[in-house]
This record gives sequence, structure tokens and C-alpha cells, in this order.
Amino acid sequence: MTPHGSAGQGGPNGERYRFGDIVVDAAAHTLSRGGTEQTVEPKAFSVLLILLRHAGELVGRDDLLDQVWGHRHVTPGVLTRVIAQLRHALADDSQHPRYIQTQHALGYRFIGQLYGADALPPTTDEPRHEDEVAVFRHTVPEALAVAANEAVAPIPEPAPFAAPVPHNDGGFATRRKASDQRRWWLAIAALLAIAAGGYWFGQRDPAAPAPSAASVAVLPFTSLSEARDEDYFAEGLGVEMVDALAGVPGLKVVAAPDSASRGEADVKRLGAQLGVATVLGASVRREGSRVRVSARLADARTGFTLWAHSYDRETGDVFALQSDIAGEVVQALIDVLPSGEIEAARQTLARRLTPTRSVAAYDAYLKGEQRMREQAGGDERGAASAINFYRGALAIDPSFARAQAGICQAEITRFEDARDSAAFARAQSACEQATKMDPSLREVSLAMGDLHRTQGNATEAIGYYERAASDPALRAHAYLGLAAVASARGQEKDAMAYFERARELAPRDPRVAQKRGYHLMVNGDFPGAIASYREALEYAPDDADLWSSLGGLYAISGDAAQASDAYERSLQIKPSYEALSNLGTVKFDQGAYEQAAALYRHASEIDPSDFRLWGNLGDALTASGSTAMQTRTQYEQAATLGRRYLELKSDDAQSLALVAWYSANLDRADEARALQAKAEALGTERGEVALLGAQTMARLGDAPAARQHVDFALKHGIPQQRIDASPLLRALTAKVDPQSRRETGTAQ
Repeated sequence: MTPHGSAGQGGPNGERYRFGDIVVDAAAHTLSRGGTEQTVEPKAFSVLLILLRHAGELVGRDDLLDQVWGHRHVTPGVLTRVIAQLRHALADDSQHPRYIQTQHALGYRFIGQLYGADALPPTTDEPRHEDEVAVFRHTVPEALAVAANEAVAPIPEPAPFAAPVPHNDGGFATRRKASDQRRWWLAIAALLAIAAGGYWFGQRDPAAPAPSAASVAVLPFTSLSEARDEDYFAEGLGVEMVDALAGVPGLKVVAAPDSASRGEADVKRLGAQLGVATVLGASVRREGSRVRVSARLADARTGFTLWAHSYDRETGDVFALQSDIAGEVVQALIDVLPSGEIEAARQTLARRLTPTRSVAAYDAYLKGEQRMREQAGGDERGAASAINFYRGALAIDPSFARAQAGICQAEITRFEDARDSAAFARAQSACEQATKMDPSLREVSLAMGDLHRTQGNATEAIGYYERAASDPALRAHAYLGLAAVASARGQEKDAMAYFERARELAPRDPRVAQKRGYHLMVNGDFPGAIASYREALEYAPDDADLWSSLGGLYAISGDAAQASDAYERSLQIKPSYEALSNLGTVKFDQGAYEQAAALYRHASEIDPSDFRLWGNLGDALTASGSTAMQTRTQYEQAATLGRRYLELKSDDAQSLALVAWYSANLDRADEARALQAKAEALGTERGEVALLGAQTMARLGDAPAARQHVDFALKHGIPQQRIDASPLLRALTAKVDPQSRRETGTAQ
């Protein structure tokens, strides 16, 4: 793009821009505000130059991504982060922008008034026209009002968010010619602002009131490192900070959702949403052997900065750095923390923030934690990658029990998500080793609780979860585990009570809403489940797995259009075998059997360990006209893997009914009937189990039993559309149900 207009051009070094108290020098690659140079990464500086060259014009997101990043392997999120960094450097407020305006879903526009880069705002004593006098008469009191307002707003600090500042159209520096008298008024206004605000260069005002409650929201820490693969380090430090502070007696800690880090967080609004008195944010830059963290704690009621500090340390001092930041938070809240708890708080922080004696092992552990977060967002390879990093951490420090517990959790995730029976044996081994290394570690208790829950050992699982809940940092996770146990035992009220406790501890956490939605789905409350998954997506809109699960729920409810849209959205974010399989089910229900088979094949290539994929493929081939001999291989594979899974998870009613269906297709009538009866005896997922039972009975030639199962399925929420979509049941009766619930990623 070519430079826009003449404003800002010239100067001894070529391309320079000036607006407000900002000077941008393209040749020197510098940005200064009020005479102080601001630090922005090269990509952010390039974005700013493009916006300045097209001042007043809307520059599309794709144009910016193309020009600055080449649009290769990046998402719009990187642009959002860069814009947030620019707003911070420019002291611009996203809610009331003076310089960068966001056109939602389209792009950005520079709206500031440019003037000559080397010129001061024009001032002269020449006579003014009457309209200029009117402007002056309005501006003097306006200047005082703005200054007074800015006195109670926070001065921008070196952190990834800024409290809102009053709207200011930049008129002081860019309107028509003003007199020395006006400059005199402005000087007075500035002094009043400084006096009223009580802040200077981010230092805490000793007279500032303490927050009214001991509570803090921790924003996701943002990385300012140029290397994209450094994000894990900043994210990991933020998560560790949440867990460490959560262990402080009397302190309520909330992890702000990822969406809060997109753009500049409005401290007051975020505090109101999360019910906290303070907000902590930080930016992290790691270069070579040094790490720099700029942190800031703000009062959520007023937006005032309680403290702000930059830490510049050797990477080897990362544990001490984390302890210093956490200690500053505790010190700022010391007046509202319970008396007598301060020393205990310091001991808790020291213990939590030094999990290993090796920084290199800790670095590998943080990478593993990031991979697990990616797995939760729909990357089925995340767990396997995480395990490799955890193992790397253990190779450096063999006594690193948290890394060993991480392996156990990752293997359990693989077992539950992909029905991978081999993963369960590996999870058992990892948990046993973690227990030997440090049986007192509550992360080990949590992993053991999950291990016993997946086996159906409710009593043992409850004991471990209650032990894990003694660690405030793990309490929400433990309550989710207890909710899952109660749900499996049919104790719906208890399950919902645990979900509510987890929600209180972790408001706006997508995992809480997701697991609550799964519980509601299993119990046949599809509208409630859909509402919970949509709530989860409010907090994590880029989670591919959540979109896939929501699509599965729409499919179960008979809304094929909404299901297809959700699956497509999931695949746009990140292709996964669950979304591919679920989209295949939509095609199957529409009668496009060959397309469905192609999607199922693609999904099975990504993860061949999930038995449901092989069954789905067998169904699609059968519906498209393949013979029983041609589909036998698929059903054999599905039945073999399914039986292995059921040896470990015998209380999964839907999986029992699925394996019964596969057995029926393999002419194993007695086995099919026994498995179906066992599934029905569990009393869970009744609609889905009945639907699968109808197909099984129809395949076995028992038409009366098939019709009874169809009626039961309809009674328990299965829509007529799903019954009508099944070739087998459609041939049995005009009132019958579709092939089966094939949504392998549905509401997991």
C-alpha cells in the first residue's frame, strides 16, 4: 500500500507521523509517547504503519494479515493481540478509541488527527474568526473536565490491559489555531490531573484505598516475544499464578477467560462480571537467557493501579520471579486478607511456585501443559504431544511428580475421548509411579480420582477427589470429578450441586459449562445441554471441540441445519476426527451415504483407535449397498475395539448398545441381545440406548421388539427425524428412527 495523504510525511529521516503526543518514525522504527519511547514488537509496528498510511480508511483484517504475516499459519487472534499491544503503547482505549477504531469482523481504521511530524501544534496570536472563538470558549472548560476525569482513571501501565479512559477527540493538539492563553489553561488542567490522580509513572498511591474484598482475577499472561513458539511460556506462568494464588487462605482467585485477553480488558467491567475486587495482568518477553515480566494489579472498582512493576531476570530465576509477583499481590491485599494468614500464604506460594529443582524441566512441563490446553480445544494430537514433553521434564528431573501426574491425566484423556483402551493401561502405570514419587501431591490425588472414576470405582474416586479438593487450586476440578461420579450413579441433584460449586469457584470457565452440558445430555435434557454448550462457547469461541459437540447435540435434537453449521465451524477452526465423523453423520441422515463413508474414512485415518468410527463406516457402506461380507471387516474392527473398551468402562450404556449393534451385524444374535439388555439395565442415556436397540432388534428380525424400542426412544426425546433417517428402521415402520447416534465427538 502507498502512504495516505501528506500529513505526517517529511522530516530528516523520511516517513514520520505525529498525532496527540505520539511520534512514529518509520525509518528509525521508533514509537514515542510524551517523549518516552514505547516498546512494541516489529509486527505491531508494521500494522501501525499500514494504518497510518491509510488514515481514515478501513483496512481489512485479511489485508493486514497478508501484508504483515503473509497470512501463513496464523489466525486473526494474532492480529487482535497486536492491536491490543498498540493500544497500550498509544494509551488508547478500545471502548472509546482516539486513534485505532475497530470495525468488528471487518478490520481497523486509524481515526486520529495527523499533523506534521516535526511541527508543534499550531499556535499563534493572529485574530481568530468568531467560530474559532466559539471553539476556544468550549474547549477551556472541556479541557478542565477532561483533566479532572482523567485524574480518576488509571495511568497506562506496562501490562496487557488498560482501564477505560474518557473519550477525547484529540482536539487539544489538532484543532485550529489557539493562543498562548489556551496552552496556559491546558497546563493548569494537566497539573490538576496529576494532583487529583495521585500517580506518577505507575507507582502506587499510598493514599489509595485498599480493595473491599480479598479477590483477584488473573488475566491470561501475554507473550511479547517475537517467536510464536514462546506463547506457552507466558501462558504457563499465568496458569501457575492462578494456581499459586488460589492456595492463599482467604483469597478468592478467578482465572479470566481467554477472551478477556483479546483487546484491552475493561478492568471495571471484568471485575463486575467475575465478582472480584482486583485484576492482575502481565506481559512476558523472553530473549536468550533473560526474561522480562511487566505486571500490574488494578482495583476493579475504580480502575486505579494498586501496583505495577517490571521484573528483568535471568531465566534461571523464574521461580523467584513468580514468587515476587505473587507476593506483591498478597501484599497489596494484606489489609483485606484474614489476619494471621499472611505467613501461611507466603509458605503456600513458595511451595507451589517451586515444583522442581530444574528450570529446564519446568520449561518442558509448561510446554506439556500448553499441549493439554490445545487438546481441550479440539486438537486430538495434544495429549500425545503433552506426554512427550512431560517425559522430557522427567528425563531432566526424575523426581518431578507433577510431570508424572500430567502423564497420567493425559493418558486418561486419550482413553475417554478416543475410547483408546491401551491408553488406560498406560494411565494406570503413570499414576502408580506418581503416587510412589509423592503421594501427598494433590495433583496425584486428582489423577487417581479420574482413574478410578473411569473404571466405575465410585467409592475410591470420591476419596481421591475429596483429598484433591483440600488444595484450593484443584478444588473446582475435584468438584467436576465428584459431579461426574454422582451423574454416573444417577444422583442428579448431587451432580448439579457439584457443578454449581465448581461454577462458583471458576465462573466463566468453559470446562464447567461443557461438563454440565454433557451431564444434561446423558440425562436426556437436550435443550439444557445445548444451552450449556453455547454458554461454554461464549467463554471459548475458538474451541473446535465445543463446536463439534454442540453440532452433535443439534443432530440428536433433529436440527440438521444447525448441526451442519456447527460442524463446519469446528472444521474451520481445526480439522478433527470428531467433527469429520459428525459431519459424516449429517450426510448419512440426509441420504448421502457415499459422502458419509468418505468422511468416516478420513476420520479413521486421523484416529483409528476409536471403535465408533469403524462402526459408522460399516453403517454408511451398508446403506450405500455394500454386502454383509464387504462390511464385515469394519464391524469386526468396531466390535473388537469396543469390547476392549468395555472391559475397562463397563458402565457406558451407549457403548454397550453400540457393540450390541455391531454384533447383530456380525450375526452374533445371543451376544447382541445380552449386551443390549445390559445397556438398558444401567438406566442411563435411555433414548440413545433405545434407538440403538431398535436397530439391533430389527437387524435380528425381531420386528415387535424393534417397534417397542422405537416407541421408547420417542418417549425419551429422540426426534422423529432421526428415526426417519435410518434405512433399516424406515423399512420397518413409517414411524421409526435413524441409524444410530454416530456422533463420535458429541458432547464429550
